[in-house]
Amino acid sequence: MSAEVALQKFSFPFACSVSLSSQDKVTQKGPALVKDPELHTPKDNPILGEPTRITVVQAFVNNEDQALESTKPPDGGDTAAVQLSVSAEASQNAVVARQSMAENLRVEGEDQRPAAKRQLSSESAAKSITAVKKSAQRKEPNEQTHLHQKAQLGQRGGLNAALPGQRKRSRDLFKSSEVFHRLDSDVIRAGAELKQKCVCDVKTIVKSITQGARNELEQLRAIWVWLCNNIEYDVSGYLGHTEKLSSPEEVIAAGRGVCCSYSNLCTKMCREVGIECQEVTGHSKGIGYRQGHSLKHVKSDHLWNAVLLAGEWFLLDACWGAGQVDMQNESFVKRFDDFYFLTDPEEFIDSHFPDEQKWQLLDKPISIEEFEKRVFKTSAFFTMGLRLISPLHYHIITDDGEATVSLGFSRPTTFTYEITQHQDLLHCGALEQKESSSSSFGLLTVSHRSMKLQLMPPQSDTYDVQLFARSEKAMTPLIWVCSFTVECPNPKATEDIPENPFLSWGLQPFAGSLGVIGSSQNSEVTEVEDGVFDMVLKTCKPLMVLCELVHPQMDDAISKCCLATQIQPDSLTCHVLCPFHGFYRLSLFVRDYEKTEVKFENAANYLLHCKGKVVGLEELFPPNLGSACGPGTRTARAGLSRFSHNLALVSTQQGKCNITFHNQQDLELHYVLSKKNIPSTFPLSRYIFCTYTDHKVTVSLSLPEAGMYRLGLYARITSGGDFSPMCDFVLKNSFPQIRPPFPCVYSAWGKGCVLFEPRVGLLEPLSWVLFRVRVPGALRVSVVGEDRTDLKLNKSRVWEGKVFSGNGHQQLKLAGSLGDSSEMSVLMIFDVKQHENDDTHED
Repeated sequence: MSAEVALQKFSFPFACSVSLSSQDKVTQKGPALVKDPELHTPKDNPILGEPTRITVVQAFVNNEDQALESTKPPDGGDTAAVQLSVSAEASQNAVVARQSMAENLRVEGEDQRPAAKRQLSSESAAKSITAVKKSAQRKEPNEQTHLHQKAQLGQRGGLNAALPGQRKRSRDLFKSSEVFHRLDSDVIRAGAELKQKCVCDVKTIVKSITQGARNELEQLRAIWVWLCNNIEYDVSGYLGHTEKLSSPEEVIAAGRGVCCSYSNLCTKMCREVGIECQEVTGHSKGIGYRQGHSLKHVKSDHLWNAVLLAGEWFLLDACWGAGQVDMQNESFVKRFDDFYFLTDPEEFIDSHFPDEQKWQLLDKPISIEEFEKRVFKTSAFFTMGLRLISPLHYHIITDDGEATVSLGFSRPTTFTYEITQHQDLLHCGALEQKESSSSSFGLLTVSHRSMKLQLMPPQSDTYDVQLFARSEKAMTPLIWVCSFTVECPNPKATEDIPENPFLSWGLQPFAGSLGVIGSSQNSEVTEVEDGVFDMVLKTCKPLMVLCELVHPQMDDAISKCCLATQIQPDSLTCHVLCPFHGFYRLSLFVRDYEKTEVKFENAANYLLHCKGKVVGLEELFPPNLGSACGPGTRTARAGLSRFSHNLALVSTQQGKCNITFHNQQDLELHYVLSKKNIPSTFPLSRYIFCTYTDHKVTVSLSLPEAGMYRLGLYARITSGGDFSPMCDFVLKNSFPQIRPPFPCVYSAWGKGCVLFEPRVGLLEPLSWVLFRVRVPGALRVSVVGEDRTDLKLNKSRVWEGKVFSGNGHQQLKLAGSLGDSSEMSVLMIFDVKQHENDDTHED
């Protein structure tokens, strides 16, 4: 229920307050004017008269300690301007100014905002203070001195009301609720003591809880905190199970009441300390609110309060500040919500619509129809600094089976959502907090400063969509922030989307704190061409990475053969193969490269869509690939550099290739070649041949058949230690013919040895084969088969000579005497094909 506001404020060169005569009374668009019995207009002045008594309002300041400062007027101020009575020697200029003010009000009063004060000329404004009517509460004599100090603070604080668009906000009165920490604690303690003593008298309670308050703002705060902490919402009374309590004493004694109990108590308690407070009736989007139902001819169902502070009206709702109602369990959930203390009108209007337009306190009031259409936002929406980008109204109709919701944020925030069948009541069965989402009917993506949710309802129906959020660093469950209703006339035929347990798509908002500073892909759905996709994350420091690929039809074994990761100091690359059509979830997890004890954290999630060509199962990566494919951080730190192939994937159309690099630290190296399901006469180790000269290493590969191979590179970092993996290469051979192996190499074939000819390890029978090798330090090099052939050393320090291969019954061994030893050591062995006409069976 609302009432007229017994208030009108002006600024004059001298401290005084005025009242217009009945014929000159001005009609305002804001709170209505009523006569104050304490003020009267002398008959000898039909326009303005000097009041017999006045009260000067206190100025509120952001810094509470200013209340203890000296009441010295500001520089250039006139001490006479703060007198509590008007001097008999007031200058004629003051009278003229007052008459001019009255005339201006008569003309412009219709456009004056609620509680707004007219600004005078800069000369008079410098000396002015604001005077308001005396409260109906009688002041004690010892309060007059305090009021005199208030007048001086009012002059210093400048209580001239703001022009439209310049009204004060709660942040103009206090920076944050932290300034009330001490006061709130004292009020809660005092409230508990009063409850224990069964004190139900309003005046006694107000006196007790406000005794530590230093100004009207703190007095109001004490009253509001007491209401929120000592009165619970009467769910039973609201539902009609029990009779609603009416009198303030009954409400205080029982500790419960409905919305009118809160607003009525707030009004009475404010009067006890002389704070102007009004009850405001209207509609709210609280318990029982039905979305889509018109409120135009419906009786209002809620009450809250408006208070006058620092020359401005502010809104507050102790009922909503005390907690919430759990309709499923028909119980009250006590939860202090500071948002509803002096809430800014632009935010309050999203959930509270007053019967009287003036109590919207907006420069541009909205209609009841606009209020109904507005998106419902919880207090968490505003306290988290979120902003609505689209849509502007809660009801959405899909376009081609899709609808989009977008929010902006100023601080890193984590989001999720829930989409359910539509329920008539906004709060019926609504979860306020949620840990994660299992819905696959939407794509939630988060960029640097905005969140976008692309909704794809599964069938023709109406759905409720709730958005949940929390600060990036918070460990608590996500909190409900806003709601929408989505109507889907024609659903879009979609494929199954993998569940995303990591809430959003794209880079996580906190990826930067993990060392990830960019991505080659945005958060939108990525179309995969030819079943192959590369994802690159840019990093600001060396990181380790693990990847996960999920598809509704793919098991873990196949998934592992679809991923190859390359770890470099400033980037992480994930090579992806897609063997099925449809949607894939690619998730990447990172940790600091050095901190092996730290757990991997999810840094990014991407939705891939493959609808064209797919990769055959026989073309997948080899199993057991290591986490580091291709040259990167690990090889660089081991001193392996200048690789001829800087990528993890190496393709050949001839079935052979060379991979070269430099071994700066002369590490002992080892190589492993593997392929899934390969029938071969020779072991795969025969298809690798290594040449090590100076610091350059050449790994020659001759692949026996087409397909995908893994080449593992290992190094012994410490003498006598185990071989450690350096990196893996994925070799893709598209050459259809069978290639021969290399000769079998022994340990005597060491650094500096080079095989020029023959480069194959399987020789033709009955043929002369030219051998050319370099063996540093060798005194003698021979080829031993059916016969022994010594090679000759030429001017280029190459041992060479022609050798007869024989009919294939015996291998050819390349041997040499190394160093001072006269013994011959086997360097390598060559196989010889058997002659086709060779008859090996007996008569």
